[in-house]
Amino acid sequence: MLSRLRRYRTLQTLRHHGLPDHLWRKLRKNLYLLRTLGNREAVELRKLTTLLLHEKAIHGVRGLEMTLEMRAVIASQACLMILELDFGSFKGWKELIVYPGAFKVKRTVTDEYGIAHEQASALSGESWQDGPLILSWDDVERDSYKRHPGSHVIIHEFAHKLDALNGRVNGMPPLHPAMPIEKWSETLGAAYEHLQQQLLRGGQSINPYAATSPAEFFAVLSEYFFTAPAILKRYCDEVYKQLAAYYRQDPLSRTAP
Repeated sequence: MLSRLRRYRTLQTLRHHGLPDHLWRKLRKNLYLLRTLGNREAVELRKLTTLLLHEKAIHGVRGLEMTLEMRAVIASQACLMILELDFGSFKGWKELIVYPGAFKVKRTVTDEYGIAHEQASALSGESWQDGPLILSWDDVERDSYKRHPGSHVIIHEFAHKLDALNGRVNGMPPLHPAMPIEKWSETLGAAYEHLQQQLLRGGQSINPYAATSPAEFFAVLSEYFFTAPAILKRYCDEVYKQLAAYYRQDPLSRTAP
């Protein structure tokens, strides 16, 4: 009964709140991550985008007025991540806040001597485990219309939301039944340690921010997986395979070598 009710509500949402054709064509043309999708993928992505726009409150602050197109730019690229997953992967939160540009946050940190200090940082995005997701529109625009390999604030922050589905943001989202947890842990754990050692030696292969925590490692890897799959595959083929198994996608098959 409940499943039939959900299907009915989904159909009603798609019927009454569907994206206008002209807007969808514009997104397919202008957002580079959407240009190489096949017909089936594009149809499914349009459905998911409509559902996300209907379910989540996406609003601007500091004078930023969010048009339907701006909201769809965010939603469509976020939904690309769950194209082969369940829509419920974005459950548990309702609000997405968009600042015009980088926003400042203040946090209290404790140093090695146990002394607490207040630090202010300018961020392009932030994801709270049980709360809102926050983005900078300047960074959304920068990452959406022109490829910046390994950099995509929408993918990064929404990856944290996927990660949080296990109850903790620790670099391990809920894996599919056919994916051994041991294989994921060994593969990503070894790659994480390798990156940290590489940075200690003064080397660099991917964004060093990935080395700050396992959660950030997963989020940064997800950025590379969708925006620069060839770089990720060269960096670590086994990591690419694990992400391909999790997202159930192969971005390399959509992009030029």
